[in-house]
Amino acid sequence: MGLPKARASAVLLVLSALEVCALNSYIAAIYKPNVVLSEDTEVPVSPEEALMLMDKNTAILEVAIKESARQGAHIIVTPEDGIYGWVFTRETIYPYLEDIADPRLVWIPCADPGKVSSLLFAPSPVLERLSCLARNNSIYVVANMGDKKLCNSSDPRCPSNGHYQFNTNVVFDPKGKLVARYHKYNLFVTENQFDYPKDPEFVAFNTSFGCFGIFTCADILCHDPAVVLACRFQVDTILFPTAWGNTLPLLSAVRFHSAWAMGMGVNFLSANTRNSTLDMTGSGIYAPDGPRAYYYNTETENGTELSSRPRLSPDYLAAVNWKLYASSIEQLPSNDRYFSGVAYHDLFSFMELTEPEGSHAICQQDLCCHLSYKMLLIVESLAVFCLYVSSSSPQVCTLLKYKSTDLNTCGQPVETAQTKFEMFSLSGTFGTNYIFPEVLYSGVELAPGEFEVLPDGCLISRMSTLKPVLSVILFGRWYEKDPPHIQEASP
Repeated sequence: MGLPKARASAVLLVLSALEVCALNSYIAAIYKPNVVLSEDTEVPVSPEEALMLMDKNTAILEVAIKESARQGAHIIVTPEDGIYGWVFTRETIYPYLEDIADPRLVWIPCADPGKVSSLLFAPSPVLERLSCLARNNSIYVVANMGDKKLCNSSDPRCPSNGHYQFNTNVVFDPKGKLVARYHKYNLFVTENQFDYPKDPEFVAFNTSFGCFGIFTCADILCHDPAVVLACRFQVDTILFPTAWGNTLPLLSAVRFHSAWAMGMGVNFLSANTRNSTLDMTGSGIYAPDGPRAYYYNTETENGTELSSRPRLSPDYLAAVNWKLYASSIEQLPSNDRYFSGVAYHDLFSFMELTEPEGSHAICQQDLCCHLSYKMLLIVESLAVFCLYVSSSSPQVCTLLKYKSTDLNTCGQPVETAQTKFEMFSLSGTFGTNYIFPEVLYSGVELAPGEFEVLPDGCLISRMSTLKPVLSVILFGRWYEKDPPHIQEASP
């Protein structure tokens, strides 16, 4: 049976990088494949059978890499689990793993596959093939695969089967050299086949067109390594392989990844796996001032420009005091339409908006959210003003459309709306400076250029909304209140 064509699935996106380097512009590609999956991930297979499956997926990547390079791309990012799939056991994932060498060994697998043979459990055909794809097409290749590392009984953390297994990102430069290796630190709850590294890894590398950092999927929800790379290492761009299952209203891929880029002031290249059954969709290229190109459910292949600003550039985005505006409001309107509900397993406080315009506030503990709005036309059960706050993180202020006239549906996933707004402004007395702002239109579309965040922390509309509004969100992460990582909590 023939392999699916990859060109229609490869999204080639043009980026303009304002770097003081050899190049002042570059082209990037993100790739969103339908991964060829194992028939049963709970049944062990032979190494030969595992390699056959990985060859099928790597062949799909090869078509995309070649086409992207032909169109002038300098770098391509491919998704998490894009080579073998997901939901394995420790035993059944093992045949798919290779021993990935430390990049400090200066290794080009394509040119010298036997150089580090003494370190390997077995030959590394996938590493070698990825290296050759980068080398033969003169392009940076970012891929996700599995790593295995021997350990012994002297290591108290060593698993019973005598080796660690890591969810791993690799990066090859245009000569095929392995320049970066990252072991995922914040595993998703279903990733029982993998181990955590002992400590978070902060992986960054320089190119002629900017400084890049890399992490994977659920890492974006935590402080380490994501925030450290953006703030302490001051990378220009994050490379983000992911297998992200959308969970509206707050954690859809395009909404949260775009908001994270804006909140952290970095460019963000997100390549998501495509699987409609698991609601895995949504990839894009996002900049600090808004999305440059993205897709949610559609098949697209568009070119667009993305600015990559050096950290100390005079036109870099100004710092925001996220609670300044909300803290200056002395008189709070009555909370007589307040009610409570549960979303994301946490208690939210809600207020129904029953008038076509108004100003309201609702508080829970130390967080007060302030909303002013004016609707153009009410044609449905309107949005509900929702906020979340507790002694932990996240803290959220949200103007949110609810699913039906039943108030109990507030906070449940909804993708369509009919009400437009003439104006809105949203702010909150957040206890953290890590705030990720975003506006979503009906159909889970972003609204680039139609809102801004003022230096005093108020998110405002710049104009009447062009499309019906699904949500207006200020999503805050108070990382200091997070529970310790599982490694830190272990004896």
